[in-house]
Parts: sequence; structure tokens; C-alpha cells
Amino acid sequence: MHRNSGELRASVGATGVHLLTTVRDGGLRQQRMDQIMRQTLLASLALGLVVGAMGSAIAQTPPSRVRATIDSVSPTAITVTPRNGSPTTIALPADVHISGISIAKISDIKPGSYIGTAAAPQPDGTQKALEVHVFPPSMVGAGEGFRPWDSQPNSTMTNGTVGDLVGSKGRTLTVKYKGGEKTVIVPEDVPIVSIEPGTRDLLKPGAHVIVFAKKGDDGSLSAISVNVGENGLTPPM
Repeated sequence: MHRNSGELRASVGATGVHLLTTVRDGGLRQQRMDQIMRQTLLASLALGLVVGAMGSAIAQTPPSRVRATIDSVSPTAITVTPRNGSPTTIALPADVHISGISIAKISDIKPGSYIGTAAAPQPDGTQKALEVHVFPPSMVGAGEGFRPWDSQPNSTMTNGTVGDLVGSKGRTLTVKYKGGEKTVIVPEDVPIVSIEPGTRDLLKPGAHVIVFAKKGDDGSLSAISVNVGENGLTPPM
């Protein structure tokens, strides 16, 4: 059957309207889908930033420091009594790092030695040592830097490489670390100790320790490292 020209124009017109309507509706649906995708992406990015910030905060949480005396030892934990506290149990992971602390002398500190020192800031900008610990070559770089400490109010900790030894009997030290250096005065009566890698055999009832531990959400402690005073020595840091 043949259509006349009027019918053909009407058919084409109707088809054009249908096509325009379809294109317009499709465009609206595409815009809506694009909007949903953008909203989803922004929400995902926001969640990622929050999780990342939380992760950074957790990663930057400093470990707890427990200065104590060992009460008992098991293969997986030690029970200790802190200097100012009640007995507490600290888990010992398989990879816990153990060091022995023994008495040293000022003469053991030489240019190039890697040391740490808890100290009290002085008005002239120097640091007055409260203790000095000398690291072995295998621990060079451990805790490098300058930061607050808790030996006493406003105390600091500096870990770095000794540059110059000056003053009376070499008791003024220049300690250099990445980003700076400090001048440290070491009084005659300040304890000086050395740190050496140790084993679990050092963990005995009665031994004095300083434990660096991470705290779980439930408040439990898990040791990262344990510094043990040898021959009855109390770690001074």
C-alpha cells in the first residue's frame, strides 16, 4: 500500500519527535548516571581520606614506656611492677627486640660514636645530660633525632652521632642528627651506659627494665623492645 505525501510527512514528523524524545530522555538518564557516579566517587575519596588520616594518626602514636622490675617470666609474657604502679603483664611477641644495658665510661664516647641522651634544656640552648647511652655499631640510626622525653618535666631525648668532644675531660659533646645538632654537657655524676643486643636469657625476676610497648584497644600491652639492666643495673633512660 502506498502512502500519500501528507501521510509520509506526518509519519516522518512523528518519528522525528519520537527520536528527539528518546535522545532527550537518554541524555537525561546519562546525566543522572554521571551525577551518581561523581557522588559515589567523591564519597569514596572522602572515606579514603578519613581512613588514611586515621591510619596516619595510629602510625604516629608513640609507644608506651614502662620502667619496672620483672616479677615473673613466661615464654609469651612478663609480669612487671612499674616504679609507680601495680603489677602488669606485658606480652612478648616472637619478634620482640631485647637489649642489655651495662655500665660504661665517658672515655667510651668518641667522635663518630652513636649515642642517645636524656637531658634538661638550659637557658643558653645547651642540653644538660641526665644520662647517656652508647649504641653499638649495629644500632646506628636507632631513634635518630630530637624530641620530648619523660625522665623529668620538660626533659628531652637526643639520638645522634657525636661530632666534637670539647671541654674538661671531653664532657661537652656535639651531637648531630638529621636536621640539626645539640651541644650536650655531661656532668661528672651522670650515669653512662652501653647498649648491646641481648637475648631472652636476660629476662629474669628482679631485673630492672624499660619496656617500649604498644597499647591495644583493650588497654593490653605488647612489647616492641625490652632494655634490661645487667648485674642489677637500673636503666637510667
